[in-house]
Amino acid sequence: MPLMPEPIVKQDGTAKNDGERQAATRFLGKLRQDHPHLQCLVTADSLRAHAPHIEPLHAQGLHSILGVKAGEQGSLFQHVQVAEHRGGVTSYERHDHDAGRVPRVRLVHDMPLNESNAEGRVNGIEDWAIGADSVQPLSWVTDLRVSQRNVYHLMRGGRARWKMENATFKTLTHQGYHFEPHDGHGLDNLSVVLAVGMLLAFLVDQTQQRCCALCRAVWAKMGSKRLVWERRRALF
Repeated sequence: MPLMPEPIVKQDGTAKNDGERQAATRFLGKLRQDHPHLQCLVTADSLRAHAPHIEPLHAQGLHSILGVKAGEQGSLFQHVQVAEHRGGVTSYERHDHDAGRVPRVRLVHDMPLNESNAEGRVNGIEDWAIGADSVQPLSWVTDLRVSQRNVYHLMRGGRARWKMENATFKTLTHQGYHFEPHDGHGLDNLSVVLAVGMLLAFLVDQTQQRCCALCRAVWAKMGSKRLVWERRRALF
């Protein structure tokens, strides 16, 4: 895999930091250059559900599941309502006993992404996660063909972005790492150096958890990953 997604820094001949969209486009190009045959599925929030972000994905042969919101992709939701009146929307319900909720899903195919990009067609998924005390509506668009056979897996793929958000970013902020979002790179790029060092440490830990029999045995004996780290930290 590529060593690291690059930090968003000033490019040659410019006076301000580059944007996320341009940096992401460069990263996709490097990813495809290093792995020309690797199949990837990209997830992102509603800020990325626009043609300037989707077109580089298609150009690199990458698939995507992108979150959408009625307040940001209003024309898309209007087209979905029209399709529903015409009978072009399929409803599907499946009980998820493990998660303790009932996902109620709607599928729609071949919708224009927005008014300014009518030729950009997407398939839509709407999910109402009905729990014991709440109903959480979520929506995504994807370039993949959606059917009752695969919609549950695609929906879980879209929801995986929240897993990344909670397990990575919030962990770094609130679970003792004291690594919060930062708009700059610090003196002599210190923030970037610390971020790379932390990610390399996580890589070593994840490799041990997956491949080291001793690490897995200690984890099983302790009963929780948190207790393993507390005991290890006490030793240091």
